[in-house]
Amino acid sequence: MEASVTSEEFEGTAVTGGETNAMPVAGSPEVHLAEEAAALELQGLTKRYGDVLAVDSLDLRIAPGEFFALLGPSGCGKTTTLRSMAGFEQPDSGTIRLGGVDVTEVPPFRRDVNLVFQEYALFPHLNLRDNVAFGLKMKRTSRRERRERADEMLERVAMTGLGDRGIKEISGGQQQRVALARALINHPKLLLLDEPLGALDLKLRRTMQLELKAIQRDAGISFVHVTHDQEEALAMADRIAVMNAGRALQIGPPREIYDSPTSRFVAGFIGESSFLEGKAESSGSGLIPFVLRSGERILVRPGGEFTGAAVAMVRPEHVEVTRLNAQRSSDGAPVNRLEATVIALEYGGSDVHYFLAAPGGERLTSRMPASDEVLAPGERVAVVFPAARTVLVQADEPAQPEITATAQKKEQLEDEN
Repeated sequence: MEASVTSEEFEGTAVTGGETNAMPVAGSPEVHLAEEAAALELQGLTKRYGDVLAVDSLDLRIAPGEFFALLGPSGCGKTTTLRSMAGFEQPDSGTIRLGGVDVTEVPPFRRDVNLVFQEYALFPHLNLRDNVAFGLKMKRTSRRERRERADEMLERVAMTGLGDRGIKEISGGQQQRVALARALINHPKLLLLDEPLGALDLKLRRTMQLELKAIQRDAGISFVHVTHDQEEALAMADRIAVMNAGRALQIGPPREIYDSPTSRFVAGFIGESSFLEGKAESSGSGLIPFVLRSGERILVRPGGEFTGAAVAMVRPEHVEVTRLNAQRSSDGAPVNRLEATVIALEYGGSDVHYFLAAPGGERLTSRMPASDEVLAPGERVAVVFPAARTVLVQADEPAQPEITATAQKKEQLEDEN
């Protein structure tokens, strides 16, 4: 995505390709964040494009120094939300506060916010130092100070001594760090990132996840990171908002989102899941009985408060597959046990994915260490999974999220059987 503004559109505004560097306009005070307030707060944010509801009454509160991720499939409203935070989209209703200050009507150049897009848009005719210092130059900072601060910022992003290099002389990961340095040099109180790692290959992206988190901690400012990559959000964010159809379905720390999803959509979008349909026989906060369509009973743990129909969810790493007559050690914790047939398996190097079908029609996926004995397709097996890891979630059926390769394989197997 490219920036939709240029440096000529706003007087006194530095727009450096993929990010905007907020600058005060003469006679107009710049908006700064109050330290005691939330870094960013959205109340009832709503945005429509004709008949399309892009953001639906969204409420968010982001703490100072927090790494916050907006996660969801394409078209869920996360980028529109980010652009509204930056001031490039005007909401139809709702309030945006930066540090307790209402900036809903404030233009981008008066917000102490920088926005970094996926396309870094670095200036090819400038060296790295001058790219990083471009915002300072627009502020008419002295040449000596620009050089010193740019070199300090390059050192912060682990590019010490590379200031004289050209853009074409560095890798994609290094370009990403230069874009971050350029965005951070003006010390914004809030940095917005629109899928900044999307153009990198898998190995480099994972490396940059760690580096980006380290840079955020070192800078001590709030980051809001938009992504559709679940692993990216889980690895970096302090909290995640899982979005769909313009709404935040669940907000919480990564482990809470993963271990205790409140809806089928969240459970299906974050990681892999097996869903068992049936009916809960009671309600409560502890383990409760759940009757599968086959009539078999298992124990489940409620994932949160909700209304309507529910399904049981279990992650593949918690599903153990053994031979029917195999003995297994037990720590005394309640477990669920079903008999099933191995439909297919996938070898993944360190682990093996099993696709299983129970007599009642239930489909499960298991991820077992590759060092264990490999079971053959067609073999009858015992499937064991902890009751405490079997979570009751709301059986919603919203728009289908982007599907992982493993989920696609599972659907194919179900169609064939």
